[in-house]
Amino acid sequence: MDKLRIGIIGVGHLGKLHLKNLLEINLAECVGIFDIDKEKAKIVAEEFKVRSFDSLEELFKSSDAVIIATTTSNHFEVGKLALENNLHIFIEKPITSTVEEAEELIKLGKEKNKFIQVGHIERFNPAILSLEKYQLNPMFIQSDRLSQFNPRGTDVAVVLDLMIHDIDIILHLVKSEVEKIDANGVAVVSDSIDIANARIQFKNGCVANVTASRISQKKMRKMRMFQKDAYITIDFLQGLSEIYRLVKPDEETIGISYGEIGVGEKRKKVIYEQPEIPEVNAMKYEQELFIKSILTNSPPLVSGDDGKKALEVADFIIKTIELSNKNLD
Repeated sequence: MDKLRIGIIGVGHLGKLHLKNLLEINLAECVGIFDIDKEKAKIVAEEFKVRSFDSLEELFKSSDAVIIATTTSNHFEVGKLALENNLHIFIEKPITSTVEEAEELIKLGKEKNKFIQVGHIERFNPAILSLEKYQLNPMFIQSDRLSQFNPRGTDVAVVLDLMIHDIDIILHLVKSEVEKIDANGVAVVSDSIDIANARIQFKNGCVANVTASRISQKKMRKMRMFQKDAYITIDFLQGLSEIYRLVKPDEETIGISYGEIGVGEKRKKVIYEQPEIPEVNAMKYEQELFIKSILTNSPPLVSGDDGKKALEVADFIIKTIELSNKNLD
């Protein structure tokens, strides 16, 4: 196989971004697009000079894999059809609307021996990639993902729209099982939860305090992590990370010294580092990794199981908030 033949299903905002990036990847051939809105599909097809298929069945016959960028409510149905037609699938986050749907998709993928990659794009943010060479063992995490209101995305709670990005990263970084979750939130301008906060406690003692809002005046997408002798900040919007480390006074280090703290044997030197940031187009990179995983028959970096784990936590948070709010009525 010289090039992997990939079709795109759904050409709204995200779908168009996927299409633009896919057309730049040498290992892939974009066979075309499908959208239930035929007029939209026609306009996008003309803009990007690609074929617009009249049916999913036609698209499936021409493809080895598909990128699913439909609304979340359609992820399961479209993903299942694609797998039944023996196609690998890249499916935007969240993987499905319910945990049960995710489990069924994953089971079907294994039966068909096809890969499922979930579009948790922040895993490929340059700020996160810059930390790959560091030992990360966070014991306290503070995450804030705030956005201005945009009607796009309000078909689901902010937990599934925004917070799930941070949930996925936290589950990836913390090598421990979730022990307890407390959460609260409220619907303000839509019919679903617009602002939410969750406290996720892990069995190893790590605690993550996660906030997401889509009704803020300005954007913020930051994560701060504290671990033994280190404080790490991640700015997803700027694509930058910073590290403050405590080392022994006589230890040879790279970075800027900010003096010392402590006394006696507990005296430590404060070292500031700004990790080198790779020049990466996160969406294009996650597509490239999806393609390479298929061509080399190696599991995708963000698997269907990863998507399900993030959805399980998000689903529990939503249900906790809904139950709490119901008891207040």
